[in-house]
Amino acid sequence: MKLATFEVRGEGHAAPAGDRQRIGAVVDSDGAIVDLQAAHEILHGKSSPHLASMLALLDGGEPARDSARQLAEAAPRLSVRSLEDVRLLAPLPRPRQIRDFLCFEEHLQNVVEQMKRRGAAGALGIAPVWYEQPVYYTANALAVVGPDAEVTWPSYSESMDYELELALVIGRTGRNIPRQQALSYAFGLTILNDLSARDAQMRVMPAGLGPGTGKDFDGGNVLGPWITTLDEIGDPQALAMEVRVNGERWGGGNSASMHHDFAAMIAHVSRGSTLFPGEVLASGTVGTGCAFELGRELADGDLVELEVERIGVLRTRVRRAPSG
Repeated sequence: MKLATFEVRGEGHAAPAGDRQRIGAVVDSDGAIVDLQAAHEILHGKSSPHLASMLALLDGGEPARDSARQLAEAAPRLSVRSLEDVRLLAPLPRPRQIRDFLCFEEHLQNVVEQMKRRGAAGALGIAPVWYEQPVYYTANALAVVGPDAEVTWPSYSESMDYELELALVIGRTGRNIPRQQALSYAFGLTILNDLSARDAQMRVMPAGLGPGTGKDFDGGNVLGPWITTLDEIGDPQALAMEVRVNGERWGGGNSASMHHDFAAMIAHVSRGSTLFPGEVLASGTVGTGCAFELGRELADGDLVELEVERIGVLRTRVRRAPSG
């Protein structure tokens, strides 16, 4: 099942944005989306609190998800809309948390090599701890946008970049989760475009506190186009990944090359820390999944397309801030 958050195009804007948001099940075969709340109201004569948002659905646990599956299969015609008639939002417009890992060795090796070529501070190679455990930073969950967003670049940066990542959505609460049970806590996968202001990031990283404003700006975390549930994904460690810029392939790889897999990520981050439904654990960038690795940069107006097998395509257009 593919689950999306959306607004209906052309609806009035008198209501608060949160009240206009709906969640739906995407039907790939005919380019349609089932409005789950509308289907519930038609079939049961009332709304369901578990269909008010994606977070509400996740908080409702297996009963809410089973209900969503049943509604998607038995959807009344009046609850089905064409994808052309809706505007897809980030499937989780406000995740409870985003932790961004760095799990692809090829990406890290390429970045270190590029830093050495540019004479950047801190280009010392891969730290031994990276091989010993998954490493991550906590990203800005308030800076999330969705599919087909146009992101204005922060005015303090001249170096625009994208990052092709897989993002796992946690589906149930857990703490000190054994690795062999870890994937049972996963709800599904979506795509993350971890936009990066490279010059700002390179400036601050030697301080040792993370990427700072190199990652932390409005629209910097792009999620979408929807969440594909894990039962439909199959093996999350066998997914082809590709990035295209203005239709040209710039790079990509496969989730099979992750040095630390999703089960290891979940087990690691839950040691002494409770994971909640609606949290996001991102894989980090697949090898050749960003322009920096290739010695390239984005330009004003470029269209970035990130595609992952069994999920879909996430499109983002970048714009420079207006001068003055």
